[in-house]
Amino acid sequence: MSKSINKIVLDILSYAVLLFGALTMLFPFVWMISVSFRVPAQQFSRNIIPNPFTVQNYFDLFRDLPDNAFFYLTFNSFKISILSVIGQILTCAMAAFVFAVVKFKAREFLFALLLATLMIPPQVSLIPNFIIFKYLGWIGTQLPLIVPAFWGGAFGTFLLRQYFLTIPRDLVDAARMDGASLFDIFWRIYLPLSKPAIAALSIFVFKDAWNDLLHPLVYLPTDLQKTTLTVGLAFFQQQLQMGGKFTVLMAGAFLSILPLLILFFIAQKQFIEGIALSGMKR
Repeated sequence: MSKSINKIVLDILSYAVLLFGALTMLFPFVWMISVSFRVPAQQFSRNIIPNPFTVQNYFDLFRDLPDNAFFYLTFNSFKISILSVIGQILTCAMAAFVFAVVKFKAREFLFALLLATLMIPPQVSLIPNFIIFKYLGWIGTQLPLIVPAFWGGAFGTFLLRQYFLTIPRDLVDAARMDGASLFDIFWRIYLPLSKPAIAALSIFVFKDAWNDLLHPLVYLPTDLQKTTLTVGLAFFQQQLQMGGKFTVLMAGAFLSILPLLILFFIAQKQFIEGIALSGMKR
């Protein structure tokens, strides 16, 4: 009896700690949404529920940014993020298939070497990459933000490889007996069965590309028709704050993360399943 009581108390404490942590992380997000629907005179109010409630800040966001800048910034972010997702899925899936299915010498060593690159901070390779892209004449274009996604990535390869290992090997043997090539096995068996892992990788890649501020700031000019939404909001942050339009800035911030929220809720089931199953077998 005492053990069951102790377990109940422990569960209550655990849920209380988790709830406190969730509310702590959720409060800034709720406050941002609240400020975006306030009038400028109430932007520093402590009330969570806006009083009065207004959507004028969202109209002002498009009006205050010159030459339909918000439209171009959003389009560029979508373009770069979607192409990055496509590039990562194609290259990482092919690399993961090779490491999971194809047997060759030094396979484990090469895979361990690939994982070792995860310990290298992206900032370390920023200057060498900048020199290469400058030599290629890509500085000032969106190519440095798109092309590297088609070179693959250690994290995506690891995630998909772990999921590929959960697919029964009998499917490969049966396909080989029917005369299927490795590409047929990859394209017709492994990719269709790996939708949860692909959905999880897509969310990770889309999030990283959408929220990236450093690389667009380095490689792209300040031309609002070429740069991304994160850079554009950073440029206009001081201007909007000095103009007393903190509410407009919060409206822009909320719209900037809205696609991520929609993407996560649409692919939530596949995302959780892909993360859960990717570590079941090694």
